[in-house]
Amino acid sequence: MTSPSLPSSAVARLLDGRAAARSLLQSLQEEVAAGLRDGRARPGLATVLVGEDPASQVYVRNKRKACEQAGLHNVHHSLPAGAGQRQLLNLLAQLNADPAVHGILVQLPLPRGHDYDENEVLAAIAPGKDADGFHPASQGALVQGRAGPVPCTPRGVMHLLGLTGAALAGKQAVVVGRSNIVGKPVALLLLREHATVTICHSRTRDLAAEVARAEILVAAVGAPGLVRGEWVRPGAIVVDVGINRMPDGSLCGDVDFAAAAQRASWITPVPGGVGPMTIAMLLRNTVDLAWPASGGLQRL
Repeated sequence: MTSPSLPSSAVARLLDGRAAARSLLQSLQEEVAAGLRDGRARPGLATVLVGEDPASQVYVRNKRKACEQAGLHNVHHSLPAGAGQRQLLNLLAQLNADPAVHGILVQLPLPRGHDYDENEVLAAIAPGKDADGFHPASQGALVQGRAGPVPCTPRGVMHLLGLTGAALAGKQAVVVGRSNIVGKPVALLLLREHATVTICHSRTRDLAAEVARAEILVAAVGAPGLVRGEWVRPGAIVVDVGINRMPDGSLCGDVDFAAAAQRASWITPVPGGVGPMTIAMLLRNTVDLAWPASGGLQRL
């Protein structure tokens, strides 16, 4: 699916996540090849898919393909939706003990109606193999500013912001969304870069006014077109994490792309913005976990 193009009269420049991800994967391929020549163990990612959700199948297939391209070892496990919590936890215990596996990813969401406890599943992954950065220990390290796996999508957001060349220190940053997967980690990473951060959510009284203050705007709610273009501060950098499928099958973000592009300095498209970065950062995390002596866990 092609990314939306900028309107001809747009002010904004496009933050092309596909191009950035390709560059990252190429760098990872070269890094892995060099590490193997030096006698290091090949980084290995285990992917676990429970059930047969079509979207999850596509996401896992893309992650496995990226592993192959970058030279990582991938081992994949598929479980039926009704396998149950105990069988899934037993599998994770086996993967935790497997020396060829350096990172573990359980594709979320888990099937509804089968009494899975996602928090228990994520906590069952060994912290040293937490490729997704969702383990409580990883999130605690992020809060405290210590080295550790950073959730992939927020890490991708920060990489894209870095490509703009803008200094984040002192900037007014607004994050729309407070999930543990994107909103909260992005806010913490922006704080780490000394931005002044506001988190907005469903009970924010005047979202338009908050957005209008943002020099850096990250939208991560999952509500199509929630952020109207006229709310965007002129010159703001807009990163749209939302990806929403419309009734006609098209995809759109949480931000009104065409209108926001008339005011922003940089903007990500949907699709083709943050999405490709998530997979690239999953592999980056896996290599960092496999070869921690390189200090990669401190990189963003």
